[in-house]
Amino acid sequence: MTVAMEFEAGFPAARSAGQAQREQDLRRALEAYHFFYPTVSMAGIVRGTRASGAADNEAAMMLMARPHHRGFTLNSDTPYASGVLDLRRSGPMVVELPPGALVGQVNDHHQRWVMDLGLPSPAAGQGGRHLILPPGWTEPVPDGYLAARCDTWVGLLAMRALPLHGDLDKAVSLLTSVQVYPLDRGRGVHGYSYLDRTSQGSDISCLDFEDNLEYWRVLHEVIDTEPAIEEMRPMLGTLAELGIEQGRPFEPTAEAIDVLTRAARQGRDEMLVSAFASRRPDRAVWPDRSWEWVGLRPENGAFERSGSLDVEARDRWFAQATVSSPAMFRRAVGAGSLYWLAHRDHAGAYLDGGRGYRLTVPSPVPASLFWSVTCYDAQTRSEVVADQGQAALRSLFEDLDGNAAGNVEMYFGPNMPPGADGRWIQTVPGRGWFCYFRIYGPDYEAFDGSWRPGDLMPLRS
Repeated sequence: MTVAMEFEAGFPAARSAGQAQREQDLRRALEAYHFFYPTVSMAGIVRGTRASGAADNEAAMMLMARPHHRGFTLNSDTPYASGVLDLRRSGPMVVELPPGALVGQVNDHHQRWVMDLGLPSPAAGQGGRHLILPPGWTEPVPDGYLAARCDTWVGLLAMRALPLHGDLDKAVSLLTSVQVYPLDRGRGVHGYSYLDRTSQGSDISCLDFEDNLEYWRVLHEVIDTEPAIEEMRPMLGTLAELGIEQGRPFEPTAEAIDVLTRAARQGRDEMLVSAFASRRPDRAVWPDRSWEWVGLRPENGAFERSGSLDVEARDRWFAQATVSSPAMFRRAVGAGSLYWLAHRDHAGAYLDGGRGYRLTVPSPVPASLFWSVTCYDAQTRSEVVADQGQAALRSLFEDLDGNAAGNVEMYFGPNMPPGADGRWIQTVPGRGWFCYFRIYGPDYEAFDGSWRPGDLMPLRS
C-alpha cells in the first residue's frame, strides 16, 4: 500500500523516503519483468534445445510435439526443428532451404524477429540461401543471399514442414534437408544434423524460473553476454537500478532479493491476466462467440502500432506462445495460419478439466491446407497431460469428416462420451485448460463471419 510522502522543509523525510524507494524498486522490477519476459522465455528455449543434445551451430532438436514435450502452445500438426545459432563463434550463418512447404523464422536472444524462412519469406517457398549476419557486421553481403542482421550473438532458428496430404515422412524428409553452415566454412562444422526427440520428454519453457528469483539470474546471463541494443536503453537503465547490468556481478542484497522475488511472482500473474482475462474489446473474433484472437496485432511481428508499442498484445502473446514473426499474425486469405483461443464456455465460465464439453465445427472448415484443435493446460500453457496421451485433433491425421448435419462434433473432458471415439481429448479434473483452433491457409469465409465454430458447450452430468 502506498504511503503518503512526508517532507521536512521541502525535503523528503527519512522515515518515508525509504518506503518510497522500496515502492519504486518494485515498480521498476515489475516493468522490467514484463519487458524482458520474451528474453527469459527465449533463454528457456535455448536451454531446452541444448539439453536435448543439439549443439549450437551443429544440430537442431526435431520433434512432432506430444504432451510429454513442455513448451508454450506447441502444436502436434507439423514436425518442428529448432537450433541455436552462436554467431560470435561462427560469424555469418547460412540457412539453405530447398523448395517446398517449409515455414520458419530466426529470432534473436530477446525473441525479436530477424528473418522469415520458406513460404512466408521473399522467396515464397522456392528455396534459396538465407544469411544471418552477426551484430556489428559491416562487410558486403555476397550475391545470391537473402540477408538480415541479428542484434544478438545468440539466435534461434525455428522451422516447420507442412505435412501436406498427411504425408509426415515426406515433411520430415523436407525439414531435414535444410542445410545450416557458416558462410566462412573454415569457422565451423560442414554438416548439420537433426536429432529426433519425438519419443523423449523435453522442456523448452521458462516455467521453472518465471515466478522466482532465478528469473533475474537467467536475465542477467543474457544481459551480461549480449550487446546493448539502442532501443532498449531505457529498460536496460531500469535493470541497472535493480543490480542487473553488463559487466557487473548479480549479487542482490536481502532487500533486493525480496523485491525481485515479489516482482517475479506478481509479474507472472499479471502476464496471465493479459493472456486469459484481458479487457481488450478487440480480442473477440466474433461478437456472438467466446473465441478470442491470440495475436492482437496483425500488422507486424513486433507488436508495433501507429505511434507506440502495444504492450498488452506483447504480454498476451508471450505468456501463451513463443517466437514472433509477421507471418504468424497476418489476417489474410491464404496466408499463413489463424490462431483462435477458447478458454471459456458459451456462458463465459473458464473451462474445467473435470467437466465434459462439446464443440460443434461446421464442415467444411475454410482451410486451403488443414486445420486442428489442440488443448493446453492453463498452468503450464503446454499440451494437456492425461492418460490418453493425446492433446490434438487434426484434419490431416484424424477422421474429422462432417456428419449428416454437416458438422464435426468434438468432445473434451475426463471421460469419453459414447460414440466420441476418435473425436475426444481427455482433460484432467482440478486443472483448467484452453484450446487453440488453427486454420492453415485460411479461406475467405474464415474472415467475413459466414463461417465460425460453435462455443464450448458443457455436457450434462
